[in-house]
This record gives sequence, C-alpha cells and structure tokens, in this order.
Amino acid sequence: MFCSIPDVLTPSELQQLRAIAARSPFIDGKMSAVGSPVKNNVRVGDDAALQQSAQIVGQALVRSEDFRVFAFPKTMTPPLLTRYDTGMHYGIHIDSAFMPMGQKSLRTDLSCTIFISEPNEYEGGELQIRLGTSDISVKGKAGSAIVYPSTTIHQVLPVTSGSRLIALTFIESRIANSEFREWLFELNEIGAIAGEKMDLDTYTRLQRVQENLLRYWADPD
Repeated sequence: MFCSIPDVLTPSELQQLRAIAARSPFIDGKMSAVGSPVKNNVRVGDDAALQQSAQIVGQALVRSEDFRVFAFPKTMTPPLLTRYDTGMHYGIHIDSAFMPMGQKSLRTDLSCTIFISEPNEYEGGELQIRLGTSDISVKGKAGSAIVYPSTTIHQVLPVTSGSRLIALTFIESRIANSEFREWLFELNEIGAIAGEKMDLDTYTRLQRVQENLLRYWADPD
C-alpha cells in the first residue's frame, strides 16, 4: 500500500533545502550502498549540510498527520538529500532489510521519497514501483512525499535533462506487519471520515478496537 502526501514541506522549507543543495558539495551515492552495481546518483557530502537538511525534512515528516497515521513511525533514518543529474538513475533494486543507526540497526518497513525539485525542472527520473505485474510511476510535486513498502521492487528511471533533487528516508514502523498496518490505517480513516456522524457509543466502540489492536500489534519502544 502506498501513500502520497501533499505539502509535507512548506515553501520556506523548500527554499532552505534548495539553498543548502546549491552551496554544498555532493559525493557519490554509492557511499551509502557500497558495491551496488545499479546506483548512480550523488548525495550531500558536507556534515553540517547533512544535519541541517535532515532536521528540516525530519521535522516536516513528524509534523504531518498523514505521515504519522499511515506509517506509525517508531524511528527513521536521517533524511538524506540526494540528487540525480542528467544521465543518472537507480536501477531496479529492493531496499536492505536493515540499516545502521548509530550502534543499532533500523528495520526498513517503509521507504519515503520527499520531492524537492518541481516535476518540470527535469525530464525522466520517475520513481517506478512494481505492483504485481504492473509498474506505478511517480513524479511528485515539490514538497510532496510518497511512502511505500521497502519490500517492493523499485527503481529511479534515468534523468534525461535537468536535475532531480529529493530527500530519502527509511522508517521502522511500530507495526511491523504490513497488513496489520494497513488495517489500522483504514480504521483510522473510517474514524476520521465518519466519526462525526456516529453516535458517541458507536464511535467509542470503534476507538476501543483501534487502540486495543494497536496495543496488541505494536512494537514496544
């Protein structure tokens, strides 16, 4: 299940991220995927710029109710400012099951791409996610994000002109099971849509199911 979230970043945050990218050196993206034969992009290489951009994007995601309700985030990697210039791509792959986070490892339940460039600023560069025997292509507006299961096969198609600037993060969800996470998301959506039309007793019963399933399925801190 995928979730497209508009306006995760404000215009001011987009401006800040673009300014960081403009003044910062970028290094080979293979530094975060050593040995990958299909990865061809660059990522921000300055520690101060990395920390500043990660803070901006991370705070924006945590602020987004749509993100929180869909992902049930327990922790996530610092969002990484990444660029695809003309000719760059990320061939078909699947994300690693675990990623280092200091002295611990993070289980990658969900992947999240946050778009910083406008779609008309580059040609190609679509995020293509395989769903069964079909492919979904995504090229989001600046400031939007797409969250998708890290278990899916996906790729970034070659950029044929311009530059594609994004931030990328991986999320360990409190709900490890993707089906359970989807069911809880649906229950939350039903409550948000129909809650005002329910009588108090019915709404309270729905909340009881939601909260007790969360207690039953969620990972502890």
